[in-house]
Amino acid sequence: MGGLRSDFITTIICLAFASVQVRGDITDGNPEHLKREHSLMKPYQGVGSSPSSQWDFSGSTLVTSSYVRLTPDERSKQGSIWNTVPCFLKDWEMHVQFKVHGAGKKTLHGDGIAIWYTKDRLHPGPVFGNQEKFLGLSIFLDTFRNDLHGMDRSFPYISAMVNNGSLRYDHGMDGRRTELGGCSAEIRNKDHDTYLAIRYSKGRLTVMVDVEDKNEWKECIDIGGVRLPTGYFFGASATTGDLSDNHDIISMKLYQLMVEHTAEEENQDWTKIEPSVSLLKSPKDNIDDPTGNFRGTPLTGWKVFLLLLCALLGIVVCAVVGAVVFQKRQERNKRFY
Repeated sequence: MGGLRSDFITTIICLAFASVQVRGDITDGNPEHLKREHSLMKPYQGVGSSPSSQWDFSGSTLVTSSYVRLTPDERSKQGSIWNTVPCFLKDWEMHVQFKVHGAGKKTLHGDGIAIWYTKDRLHPGPVFGNQEKFLGLSIFLDTFRNDLHGMDRSFPYISAMVNNGSLRYDHGMDGRRTELGGCSAEIRNKDHDTYLAIRYSKGRLTVMVDVEDKNEWKECIDIGGVRLPTGYFFGASATTGDLSDNHDIISMKLYQLMVEHTAEEENQDWTKIEPSVSLLKSPKDNIDDPTGNFRGTPLTGWKVFLLLLCALLGIVVCAVVGAVVFQKRQERNKRFY
């Protein structure tokens, strides 16, 4: 009996540990799979503007021995850092250690950090320090609410966007119209390390955060049907406006995921894939809906006919039911005369 009880307790303990999303277990994080040519780590060797550099930076970016500061806690600053080596991995995972902090306990701050996987790099612009009509993927860590009517979410807010070059990021609505998914996360002024994980594997995009100092990943975004090409560049950018913060990147570590693909997938030219999400129509074929969702193109005559036919049938059914109910009531009332 003692042995059975011991085995039972051991099983319970194992199940308990299995239910915890430990940061090292959920994601790859295998040092053997670390791709150093796409990773930014202390002491930040290979960062600069020389031809042999693997990372280049622009704007207000300051590289120190402890962090890469994209913007200081000052107004109207913009900075970025970009990998100079294109990534040809089909399945990958990026771990980002970052820090967003400002002087004192101010309640107004901005604007945030963006992590990029895009065709072009080092193109300053209005979207968290990068160009607007980009091709590829961006993860936004937005620390300032612009849409005062969108009170259904709290800030800071993390969201994802895939763009084929035809979409605009709407700052006034905090990117709602082009957002694939997101979550709120308290990422500012933490005394401990804060992390973001971005995994892309077999058409699935997963974003997780560890900002509570529990060494556990918390799921933020999980969406399938995402198509991203190979040969794009990783980068990070940040911007400040009338409000400001220090936006620091401590490290960006890219891991190769060992995933098997079908022969058809292997033979495909992954560099020719257009960034897209199958759950939505092609961005150029969609119209922005004021609710923040995508809707299809305008109704065709055939669709209008079907809608009118359904409406007419509904009216007929309601009329028949109403007549039957009215007749039953008349018969019931006659019994009392």
